[in-house]
Amino acid sequence: MKLIQNINNFLESCEQEIYLTVGNFDGVHLGHRDFLSKIKQEADATHSLFVVLTFTPHPLVVIKAQSQFLINTYHEKRQLLEGLGVDYLYELEFNRDFSTMSPEDFLNNFILFSTKVARVYFGHDFQFGAHKSGGFELAFREGAKKNILVSQSQEYLHFGQKVSSSTIRNLLKSGDVQLASKLLGRPFFISGRVIKGVGRGRQIGFPTANLGYDKDILIPSNGVYVTRTSIGKMQYFSVTNVGLNPTFETGYSIHIETHLMDFNRDIYGEEIQVHFLQKIRDEIKFSSVNELVQQINLDLVQAKKIHES
Repeated sequence: MKLIQNINNFLESCEQEIYLTVGNFDGVHLGHRDFLSKIKQEADATHSLFVVLTFTPHPLVVIKAQSQFLINTYHEKRQLLEGLGVDYLYELEFNRDFSTMSPEDFLNNFILFSTKVARVYFGHDFQFGAHKSGGFELAFREGAKKNILVSQSQEYLHFGQKVSSSTIRNLLKSGDVQLASKLLGRPFFISGRVIKGVGRGRQIGFPTANLGYDKDILIPSNGVYVTRTSIGKMQYFSVTNVGLNPTFETGYSIHIETHLMDFNRDIYGEEIQVHFLQKIRDEIKFSSVNELVQQINLDLVQAKKIHES
């Protein structure tokens, strides 16, 4: 997959028809995967280029000043889209001026902008322009004027369950990483670099990798999770604590601390990816270190059973 840096240069060098879709695609969940895979099949059948148009930052960052809500980083989203066979990704900078653009201007400038665009695909609920005042019917009419076919997908349901980025965010906030992962079509994960901690986990016999994560990412509810951790091409069973670490310190920063089972290598400074499989308990404040150690041992026994099942 290639990033479009300059749309005019891209169009000048483009010799194939373009099949275009537009959306935020946060999480690249099952609904996105079904939608994008169908476009990919149709584009390949006609030897057309599959182009995805998306926005950075996410519009909610600009319009509602939301933070820490993304299911994936922008880099991770690119990787997930590449895995679905997208040929080109066109990332538009979303700012205040962009948010006030009329739906007609958005269509003409960024969707129906070239005779090389042969087909445009909208998700079932995609709206555009200032105050989300534009939708499929307007796009279909304007596309017909330029001989560009505009189509709209049906809502995707997974065993009757609505699949959307907002639904998955709510599940993660409640700690239901299992259902969230089912709707994503893959385990929910958080990636980042291992950073220095205070080393107290090692002092009590349970060393942890402290994850330095992207500040825009949504963190699941506080508690202990059975996880699987990827380091390079290797994967390890692990248990991860998400929370304030109330036994040892106070404050409001959320810590993600992962104990890799049967593992003793120093991975400080390395990039890892923590896949969340199941929440086993909420966060607890312990009255003593011994009480904490006893609970960690119980967590590890439960985690091992889940990993082996």
